[in-house]
Amino acid sequence: MNPIVTVQDAVTAFEPWMEPTNAELDAIESEMPLILADVELIDAQIMTLDRTPSELDARRIRRALARVLAERTRLVNRATARIAPGGAA
Repeated sequence: MNPIVTVQDAVTAFEPWMEPTNAELDAIESEMPLILADVELIDAQIMTLDRTPSELDARRIRRALARVLAERTRLVNRATARIAPGGAA
């Protein structure tokens, strides 16, 4: 009898040792503002797929894009500060 590997993988896919670590959960938590900003941008873009964007739509997309860029900048600056606490030479 040949074992069915896909069934075996499905049974063991949710073992406790496969849970995210605390470090991974902390990384997700620190990136959550960027994730939410990306979702807001995608929502604004989706709203304009089936019509010509109005001025309000364009402002909404620009505002969402600015928020995404600000969150990315914040994450990069925070990561850089952790890597080089003494500052760049």
